[in-house]
Amino acid sequence: MSLKVAIQMDPIGPIDIDADSTFRIALEAQARGHDLVYDTPDRLSDREGRVLARGWPLELRRERGNHFTLGAETEIDLDDWDVVWLRQDPPFDMGYITTTHLLDRVHPGTLVVNDPFWVRNYPEKLLVLSFTDLTPPTLIARDLDEIRRFKAEHGDIILKPLYGNGGAGVFRLDPNDRNLASLHELFTSLSREPLIAQKFIPDVSKGDKRIILVDGEPVGAINRVPAAGETRSNMHVGGRPEPTKLTDREREICARIGPLLREKGQVFVGIDVIGDWLTEINVTSPTGIQELERFDGINTAQRLWQVIEGKIAAAR
Repeated sequence: MSLKVAIQMDPIGPIDIDADSTFRIALEAQARGHDLVYDTPDRLSDREGRVLARGWPLELRRERGNHFTLGAETEIDLDDWDVVWLRQDPPFDMGYITTTHLLDRVHPGTLVVNDPFWVRNYPEKLLVLSFTDLTPPTLIARDLDEIRRFKAEHGDIILKPLYGNGGAGVFRLDPNDRNLASLHELFTSLSREPLIAQKFIPDVSKGDKRIILVDGEPVGAINRVPAAGETRSNMHVGGRPEPTKLTDREREICARIGPLLREKGQVFVGIDVIGDWLTEINVTSPTGIQELERFDGINTAQRLWQVIEGKIAAAR
């Protein structure tokens, strides 16, 4: 089966080819004989009811500094394509939301991965609210008094932007901290969005597991260990990836959330687990598959394409 595949992502030039999940997904597609076009989300448009993208035919190589070649710029009608990968990074702002609305107009005739309707309705820090018994105590609020009450109850908390990413703007406020009001003032001056607060989990010092699910099934995990003196374990801010195995508790978490992810067309998902607690369900642009492949030999990209090809074959 040869498919026409559009890869919608951030600029391809600066990516780290040994870490970027989109690069690995696209490289696997190329190896399977699929035709690739690359475009960025700002080049997506709707013209008189047709959803169009201006992009370039794409050829990839695992060569540092020489990892891609682009063909002549072209305009494609996404209704004529088999697959669109929605792979630009957050923040989950109105630009991102508009992209999901446009891609909604071609899905499912053109398979958009992940399903843009549910990407829009299930951003990473909100979907976990449906599984309160699996998560640490969590508050979504903008009101300072409400956040103060939450901190008074739990003492040691994490405070961060609701729609942030990559560890940016994540603060630990321990029982002796006096910066809550100042941080609230800073955050609320930058946006009108609520904040998210969670009870601090001391087990983060041992790592924050990223578990990869394909069509609702766990395929493996990596552990991200914070740098010395850091609370955040994100690899963007110096977290160190290490091999790990799934525990019984983590398999229980995956079994609970997997059917919902599969039902809602979330083919590629990365969840975050600290200790025994689920903290995020990442559906916008999850990462970690290259590290998993290096550590455990698990070819997640191959499994993703097997699922996608199966869905398209069944639809046909």
